[in-house]
Amino acid sequence: MARKNGLASRLYRGEVTYDIVGKRKRWYMLSAIILVLAIGGLLFRGLNLGVEFKGGAEFVTPSSACSIEQVRTAAATGGAADAIVTQLGENRIRVQTPVLTDQDSVKVVSGISTTCKVPVSEIRIQIVGATWGGEITKKALTGLLVFLIAVTLFLTIYFEWKMAVAAIVALIHDLVITIGIYALVGFEVTPATVIGLLTILGFSLYDTVVVFDKVKENTRGIVGQSKMTYSEAANLAVDQTIIRSINTSIVALLPVAAILFVGAGLLGGGTLKDLALALFVGTAAGAYSSIFVATPFLCQIKEREPAMKALAARVAARRSGAAKKAAVTDGNDQDAGVDAVAAGVAVAVGSTGSQEAKARIDRPHRQSGGRSQPKNQPRSKRSK
Repeated sequence: MARKNGLASRLYRGEVTYDIVGKRKRWYMLSAIILVLAIGGLLFRGLNLGVEFKGGAEFVTPSSACSIEQVRTAAATGGAADAIVTQLGENRIRVQTPVLTDQDSVKVVSGISTTCKVPVSEIRIQIVGATWGGEITKKALTGLLVFLIAVTLFLTIYFEWKMAVAAIVALIHDLVITIGIYALVGFEVTPATVIGLLTILGFSLYDTVVVFDKVKENTRGIVGQSKMTYSEAANLAVDQTIIRSINTSIVALLPVAAILFVGAGLLGGGTLKDLALALFVGTAAGAYSSIFVATPFLCQIKEREPAMKALAARVAARRSGAAKKAAVTDGNDQDAGVDAVAAGVAVAVGSTGSQEAKARIDRPHRQSGGRSQPKNQPRSKRSK
């Protein structure tokens, strides 16, 4: 019984509703603020590309006997003056340098080995040429473009092209926010980041398809009636799926948050950090966009269709007629009530008047016959 009267059940039956579609300007404004911050981070800070994309060399060494400053000095002595040195967890240090020659690479490794007192064999070395990094970037962009085209075709065939456009707008919204957060935070963009981006795009698409499938169900044959507009039917679909979207997002975010804050923060998993941030931000943005961006945008472009405009006019006319009829009915009921009161008063007054009239008629009879006095006899008869 409690489940039938729960919030999810009441939302599904339409007993409780939240006008998400009708308040789309509010959600657009919120998205605009976040997008401005994200784009500002991209323009003014830029992405911290890893060596896999921009080319260069990366050296990871145990750091039990050395500090970041000592390793930076050793790298500069070996010919890598612009090296970026960061701490990975508690006992590892990473050195990233531009593209080095073989001789400079050997010098850097030797300097790090001497400074940190570790064998050369324990230093992990990764050297990527600038050309290879460019190819990786090109392949990543190509994969993203193919993914977007495939998504557009699928949604157009399964739903319609306007739903496909709304879904792509939501996907781009999620992409820009995620990449912008990366720029603001300063996390390094690695191949794991690309994997995370593709993963969250799939999650965002899944959530959007769930909502759109319910929208399609609620709006099937909608032009043949005059009780509900397209936006209202779509808003009902959002109400019916919002609890599911929230629960799915929470279940997905909990393990990702554990990876990001525990695995990367406490355990020092650098690669996990790159993947987890993309998954965390993208999953949250995807859940938001499927409800507050994709569906309101779909309704906005659908309401421009002539059939939907005619439907909205019929719904408004019907509701206006119903309101007028209700007002007339209320007025008649009030008039009937007044007439009934007046009739009652008239009856009461009539009854009172009849009683008074009867009293006036009966009064002389009561006065004449109510008391008889003996007549005085003449004096001539008194003596007798």
